Amino acid sequence: MTRLRFPEKASSNYWRAFLYGIGISLVFFLPFIIWDNGYFLFYGDFNVQQVPFYQMCHDAIRSGNIGWSWTTDLGANFIGSYTFYLLGSPFFWLTLPFPSEAVPYLMGPLLILKFGCASLTGFIYLKRYVRTPDYAVLGGLLYAFSGFSVYNIFFNHFHEAIIVFPLLLWSLDEYMATKRRGVFALLVFASCFMNYYFFVGQVVFCVIYFFLRLAVKDWRIGLRDFALLACEAVLGLLCSCVLLIPTVLCVIQNPRIDNPPNGWSALLYSWNQRYVHILECFFFPPDIPARPNFTPDSEAKWASLGAWLPLFSMTGVFATMQARRKSWVKTLLPILFLMAFVPVLNSAFQMFNSGYYARWFYMLTLMMSLATVTALENPRADWKRAIKWTLGFTLGIALPIGLMVQTGANGDGETVSIGLEAYPSRFWAYVAIALLSLLLLTFLMKDYPLRRLRQELSKRKGRFFFPRRFNGERTKRFVRYCMCGVAVITVVYSLYFITLGKTQSSDNHIHMIPYSLNGGKDLGIDTSDCRIDVYDGMDNQAMFFQMPTIQAFHSIVPGSVMEFYPTIGIQRDVATRPDVKYYGLRGLTSCRWLLDPTTSGGTFEQDGEPQMPGWEYVGTRNGFDIWENQYFIPMGFCYDSYITREEYDQVPEDDRNLLLLKTMVLDDEQALRYGDILNHFEGLNSVSYTESGYFADCLARRSMSCSSFERDNSGFTATIQADKDRLVFFSVPYESGWSATVNGEPAQIEQVNVGFMAVRVPAGESTIRFDYETPGLKLGACVTVGAFLLLGVYWLVTRRYDHAHPPKRRTFRVKEPSVEKGEDVG
Repeated sequence: MTRLRFPEKASSNYWRAFLYGIGISLVFFLPFIIWDNGYFLFYGDFNVQQVPFYQMCHDAIRSGNIGWSWTTDLGANFIGSYTFYLLGSPFFWLTLPFPSEAVPYLMGPLLILKFGCASLTGFIYLKRYVRTPDYAVLGGLLYAFSGFSVYNIFFNHFHEAIIVFPLLLWSLDEYMATKRRGVFALLVFASCFMNYYFFVGQVVFCVIYFFLRLAVKDWRIGLRDFALLACEAVLGLLCSCVLLIPTVLCVIQNPRIDNPPNGWSALLYSWNQRYVHILECFFFPPDIPARPNFTPDSEAKWASLGAWLPLFSMTGVFATMQARRKSWVKTLLPILFLMAFVPVLNSAFQMFNSGYYARWFYMLTLMMSLATVTALENPRADWKRAIKWTLGFTLGIALPIGLMVQTGANGDGETVSIGLEAYPSRFWAYVAIALLSLLLLTFLMKDYPLRRLRQELSKRKGRFFFPRRFNGERTKRFVRYCMCGVAVITVVYSLYFITLGKTQSSDNHIHMIPYSLNGGKDLGIDTSDCRIDVYDGMDNQAMFFQMPTIQAFHSIVPGSVMEFYPTIGIQRDVATRPDVKYYGLRGLTSCRWLLDPTTSGGTFEQDGEPQMPGWEYVGTRNGFDIWENQYFIPMGFCYDSYITREEYDQVPEDDRNLLLLKTMVLDDEQALRYGDILNHFEGLNSVSYTESGYFADCLARRSMSCSSFERDNSGFTATIQADKDRLVFFSVPYESGWSATVNGEPAQIEQVNVGFMAVRVPAGESTIRFDYETPGLKLGACVTVGAFLLLGVYWLVTRRYDHAHPPKRRTFRVKEPSVEKGEDVG
């Protein structure tokens, strides 16, 4: 097919796609950046994870501390814990030249840059399938500013996957069209390196995409080329092993990954509202995370349910599906929609985990964007009917939800209300934006350049030729109008979305900006041998100050942490938030300081007494009331006795945090091995757990604690004066990467107290050294280096072979008629 050519340079389209994305996102981000004094702050996970994670990891890498993170929960594998969030992101690495205090200011500009890059990569993929490059630019904007992308401003590390995915598909297309070697391998590497979680879904999509196009005979491939393509996929995966292997060894410890769908839950969602939620996300701007509005009881909070295309909504999809001409896109889209509605198929994109997420919908929005722009070039596409269908679905969802009568009861009798939505004003705002979008599209379609041609085509039978009056400038004008429409709708709904999100948390100007983002410079507390607690404060508050803490909101922590907390009655799924009733945990984990934000009312003190025994107020600084634990136990201490794990499990959960200050928990083998230095704890069933007993236990543990404890980039060093051979306990999570020496001699590390570490020391003064080496890092680095060398050899060999035996090159695109005179469309 002959493409319609315009005089501008091809490179200008790349710049346009990128700069249009930058410009549109700048318009709706800039007001909030100005309002927040140069920062971009949102709410929820963005504020308490994305911002402190970026700054903490930035400082850790600049200081060379890439082994063990002391500021993540009770401690964590740095690489394993942060690969999902940012370590593979090129946008994070752009922050490294900047000083630490500049990092929070970079969050907004980086998001703007990400939207520009998503628009560019969307264009790169789509330009193969359209004759007019302007349509590919338009499609890139639809993809970059879809409901999925705007929804996931909340999870800003999701945008890396949005950016790289079109390039992954483009490289596969390029291989099939031109047999260009090595590019697919590099994009497989980039996709996996940036984010292993999203890479799993991308693999599933690519498999469906590849074999479907073979099945419908859109692609053809020989056995040799198929084998080389598989080789590139494997090499690309191996190239990412420097991060992948350490991450896999860390993540497999997490019990949340072992939860496959089964039974009826694999076929049907347990919440009927979820089906409506999935359907409406294609026709309306996205709800803000944690506040589902259309379907309040869909149990899909934070699920990333967003797929709306600004201005066009589902019109392009309907236009494509209703056109008579066959294409692989018409086959693929129904498959993807089916997968969205069937739980087990949806879970395939996240390694068959039953937790509900729609975090693969960016793949669906790319295909929807492709369907939209190709339909715009198809004279057989009936846009009038497509708009009517979209309007019908939009009203068919909005009116029943918004106008349904429901009755209830309260103390005054029966009540009657109108509407099923959770927030009526927001609901009707979403409906208004969706209808305004369709109204604007209807107005723009009056200037649709193929409208008259379609009318002529519908009247004729058999062969039909485009007349000379087709005007390329008219097409360019129409696309420009569409781009302006997309820009206007995007700015409107994005401004509304971000504004709603910012109203869901306390004013950032009250606490976060003045007190959290200053690094805690005025707190004046020493945390060298202890941890801190935060009462009724923002999640990850201590991470802003880069202080070790017992409070954490982080999904990926050592398996030993996940094992320990449930045994004392504390739920540990995505966060650690121990209640004040577990005050014994504070002693066990060497918690010395407690910060109580004054902006939340300073509520740690109730009726003149602190809510945990043994704490004393020491002053108010940097927006916090500061309390000190008078019975603080330094890091590293000893016990006189032990109990077995079986005995520990028989004690009520709520008492175990206090029991762990009385005696150490060993397994049966350890009990035999250390029976010579530890006595068995007697009278377990008659123990009384009182505050006075807690004070006595803390003082006893303190009397047998280390005289010094120092953390560093490789681990920690402690010294202790022991009256006899002792087993020294450290409240540092057990992990296989730890090794220890005592007085320079290798020492065996024991996993005790369910999830922590201990080593044996002799009588007298001992120096204890723990070193951490990320499990799998060296192996992963060796595999990565070897894989890149093999990839280089592969490229040289295949390049030489292809020069000697040139492959047959073929172009392909969605098969729609040409717009030049003489091209048959009958």
